[in-house]
Amino acid sequence: MEENSGLSSMKFFSDQYHSYADILRPHEARARIEVSVLNLLRILNSPDPEIFDLSLINRKRSNSCINKGILTDVSYIFLSTSFTKSSLTNAKTAKAFVRVWKVMEICFQILLQEKRVTQRELFYKLLCDSPEYFSSQIEVNRTVQDVVALLRCSRYSLGIMASSRGLVAGRLFLQEPGKEAVDCSVCGSSGFTISGDLNLLDNTIMRSDARYIIIVEKHAIFHRLVEDRVFNHIPCVFITAKGYPDIATRFFLHRMSTTFPDLPILALVDWNPAGLAILCTFKFGSIGMGLEAYRYACNVKWIGIRGDDLDLIPEESLVPQKPKDLQIAKSLMSSKILQENYRYELSLMIQTGKRAEIEALYCHGYDYLGKYIATKIVQGKYI
Repeated sequence: MEENSGLSSMKFFSDQYHSYADILRPHEARARIEVSVLNLLRILNSPDPEIFDLSLINRKRSNSCINKGILTDVSYIFLSTSFTKSSLTNAKTAKAFVRVWKVMEICFQILLQEKRVTQRELFYKLLCDSPEYFSSQIEVNRTVQDVVALLRCSRYSLGIMASSRGLVAGRLFLQEPGKEAVDCSVCGSSGFTISGDLNLLDNTIMRSDARYIIIVEKHAIFHRLVEDRVFNHIPCVFITAKGYPDIATRFFLHRMSTTFPDLPILALVDWNPAGLAILCTFKFGSIGMGLEAYRYACNVKWIGIRGDDLDLIPEESLVPQKPKDLQIAKSLMSSKILQENYRYELSLMIQTGKRAEIEALYCHGYDYLGKYIATKIVQGKYI
């Protein structure tokens, strides 16, 4: 349920009209939690106490907009100042109301102890302490986003560390504070694991002679490209999040894009709605993290697989779409983020009812992927 921002009976930091999450020091994040608790106690201790509502930034598609860069090529999703209410007196939202305070309590303790936890670790702590309120990881993840929306600070500021699935390989040297530099071209086909500690990533020194950054949707394809040492023929850095990107991998990519602003960022994904959704998450951010999206958005170009590559793939290698594909396609079509040439590709996917996976190019040999990427780059065939 949406409400006018001026009608809330309880709203923290409502003077901030732009919906974004700040990066705070531990004592600053603790201060925001303390202000929230003091507001709660003030209302409960008033002569005529009222059970109030928590007003949270609405994280639905209807409240999302696209900020198209004027002085930059980067566009990103952001949330406008439409709010939803979580009320203690509403049977549907009462538990969600309590969960917010439970998570804030744990975050306050974490910040006091100067520790960091992953959302998985947070889930098990809450499951032990408050099993009647937390029964799944999804409930914890949503509540963390509620706390971010309430306090207007990033999850990292709350002591919550990203769980990273990301890997990097190729022409890149990384030097973490107090450690020796790592040459990502000699880490083997498994690559170098991207840390989930965003502060560590932010303070890591990066050096590279690459000319391209290439995002690879799938771990198996990343493994093939690195094993074949394609980065020796195409001076590049390969990055994969093994599917939908986690925060740490997106942060790492954004850090690379700001450290090496002249390097094009290219994405190699399956030709299906999920592949396009993964590309768009790297490029624009996600609605669920709309308060933080601008910190991770990058100017990503789509190198493949695309509709004009279908001539390279045998008909029998095209796979029928699944109901999940159509669901993702419908969601993307109704969004505001798709540029016209991406919308055309998505329409073609829907029209054919087929999906083409990157592995289908192996019909030309296992070493074909490197040649395919090189040809696309030379011809400038990325959008």
